[in-house]
Amino acid sequence: MLAFHYPPCVGGSGIHRTLKFSRYLPEFDWQPIVLTANSRAYENIGNDQMREIPRDVIVERAFALNTAKHLSMGGRYLRLLAIPDQWVSWWAGAILSGLRLVRKHRPEIIWSTYPIATAHLIGLTLNRLTAIPWAADFRDSMTEDHYPRDPLTRRSYLWIERRAIKSASRLIFTATSAKQMYLDRYPHLPAERCVVIANGYDEEDFTGIEALPLAGNSTGHAARLLHAGLIYTEERDPRPFFRALSRLKRDGVINAKSAVIDLRASGFEDYYAGILKELKIDDIVRLLPALPYRKALEDCARADALLLFQAASCNHQIPAKAYEYLRLAKPILALTSIVGDTAKLLEEVGGATIVDLAQEEEIYRAIPRFLISLRGSTHALPDARRASRYSRKYQAYQLSECLSEVLSQGASGFCVKV
Repeated sequence: MLAFHYPPCVGGSGIHRTLKFSRYLPEFDWQPIVLTANSRAYENIGNDQMREIPRDVIVERAFALNTAKHLSMGGRYLRLLAIPDQWVSWWAGAILSGLRLVRKHRPEIIWSTYPIATAHLIGLTLNRLTAIPWAADFRDSMTEDHYPRDPLTRRSYLWIERRAIKSASRLIFTATSAKQMYLDRYPHLPAERCVVIANGYDEEDFTGIEALPLAGNSTGHAARLLHAGLIYTEERDPRPFFRALSRLKRDGVINAKSAVIDLRASGFEDYYAGILKELKIDDIVRLLPALPYRKALEDCARADALLLFQAASCNHQIPAKAYEYLRLAKPILALTSIVGDTAKLLEEVGGATIVDLAQEEEIYRAIPRFLISLRGSTHALPDARRASRYSRKYQAYQLSECLSEVLSQGASGFCVKV
């Protein structure tokens, strides 16, 4: 399993996908060997989830540097040292470690997960050198019509993507429309080589966590809405939401005594702090620091409602936190396109008010109605039975079936013209 994001790395939902696969695959007769990066390459590290790595799972941490951190002078570095990404040095270390692991353990299949792009580059190289079948996992799509914007990065991403399409025995996606986008982009790609294995939640992570009832319905306390995790400045641009809040405050509809918006670990605190101050809503919207994963889930359980941001440019992606939100069975204010996969998931499970993130006027009208339904305890909640379809253990079973199918069919006959 080639994965850059793995404990002790902190930050990003990709950690949970690989960690939970490695935790539950042995229950379905697959023994993972994890090839990840040396912890020096991570922006943030912590021991919070190290104990979740099963003792019998081999974890190899290959040499890796962060070009921007370790190979720069005065904040500047050679552009070619960051193609396809800032962790391209991991490629050399992972190939040496990977070949050593192959000789020692004779794995039957290679699985790599994007992002980071270098992970797929390693998967491709090991597949070429060893002829071991390769399954390429796309937590996000590698390329879009306008992504990546940098021409050199885009060319490198397209090169890796096309070779994954040509050489990988299976292409795994987290959303149905992402799969369809790749089938449309590559007409010669057989649909049977493409699999959807969604993100999800692990029931064990919620042991002892109980969602608290709404504090603001009769006590006079401010209703607390929480967003947990990164809020990208483009893909989850919250400015229309901020402007709607500012207008509602000016119009006397809300204030800091009636509603508090907590954005925990947004990742762009300095940028958002300036906007909040300019709009005069820094008393309503609070920028909070990151918490360890378990503490973050407890924080979500204490909130009155949960916020979700996802722009239309990411309609074929579903934030991993959406599944944790659904498991918590809290009211959700989802600011996302109504035609995207995120909205489809929320409509399937229930419990969400969905408003287009880009439509300030719609947000302006929706927030007061949402707060009224919170205080009156009339807002619908996610359906627990439907949410249970997205357990991490079940997804590990799906992956095990996918890998077994590859072996039963053999690695030959998968070459595709691109």
